[in-house]
Amino acid sequence: MTPARLSDAGRLDWLRLARTSGVGPVTFHQLITRFGTADAAIAELPRLAKRGGRTRRLDIVTRDQARAELDRLDELGARLICACEPDFPKLLAALDPPPPVLSVIGPLDPDARPSCAIVGARNASAVGLRFAGDIARELGRRGVNIVSGLARGIDGAAHAASLETGTIAVIGGGLARIYPPEHAELHHAIAREGLIVSETPPDYTAQARDFPRRNRLIAGLSLGVLVVEAAERSGSLITARLAGEQGREVMAVPGSPLDPRARGTNRLLRDGAALIESADDVLAILQNTRPPLMKEPGGYDYEDEPEDPVSAEAAADAVRERIAGLLSPAPVSKDELARLTGAPVGAVLAALVELELAGRCEIQPGGMVRAAYPEP
Repeated sequence: MTPARLSDAGRLDWLRLARTSGVGPVTFHQLITRFGTADAAIAELPRLAKRGGRTRRLDIVTRDQARAELDRLDELGARLICACEPDFPKLLAALDPPPPVLSVIGPLDPDARPSCAIVGARNASAVGLRFAGDIARELGRRGVNIVSGLARGIDGAAHAASLETGTIAVIGGGLARIYPPEHAELHHAIAREGLIVSETPPDYTAQARDFPRRNRLIAGLSLGVLVVEAAERSGSLITARLAGEQGREVMAVPGSPLDPRARGTNRLLRDGAALIESADDVLAILQNTRPPLMKEPGGYDYEDEPEDPVSAEAAADAVRERIAGLLSPAPVSKDELARLTGAPVGAVLAALVELELAGRCEIQPGGMVRAAYPEP
């Protein structure tokens, strides 16, 4: 996709498409690929949803609703960046697919300096908090922005220590929703001096399902991810896994085998993560890391020229219901669906787009798909 500044009308339509229910990041980019522009894709949404089996009217975000969101961002001193625009963060643009839109507040340019994510346990130990703060502070002094998720514990310590040098907070809710409440002052400080990034509307309250998407952006904005403390089922391990899938460096701080907060980090080290004991260790890794040019394993390629809609729909017709019958709540890869149906990946994707618009499946970034119940 060639970077291009959208017109005011084009920006509204881009936001409308991104905010319409059933249009996830993968479906968004498939629609842009197929129809060329957001307004052309919006015009086709009801028909595609019906083809996928939707029986109720699809509620498409109106221009007034999209304009209201932009006005709300203006009130907050924030701005919207669309994935096709030249100021969209370059590392996020390398994701496959990138988030269609970002809401951001703060003066920091994420492309001006290299970035490293620091994440870890919410119930962190005193030693872990001190280590996270010390290493974030030292990396900041030596020209590295710190990225984290503004959560309690390690995240908060990393942000607070890097406020003066450059910190980026990626949140699961909207920019106007401060969470956790005790980070209100830190939230405002980052908005003044650093950058806060959100994929969601400004007044949206995050749900549990939103945090994996947030973690994907934390990894995506960084050359590497450092996990300081993490239990076996920690969300920080999800961030580390996503970083590895995105071609980013994965680093971990070793801990005592007696501390359950070290089990996740020690497992990362057994699995090949780089062992970190100081800021020098991190810098040595980042200095030998090139910005990733690869795409995440998913194969959701999009091009500047739109596909032929007639061919795409004919291919989808042949496999749609077979694919629907193969889906379950457990995720399966689109490549596995192609193998089981014997259909080309493009035909599988075209069918999945219609099924997602119908509310019958959820396409996850990275190539996994699971069944979803249609709206009542």
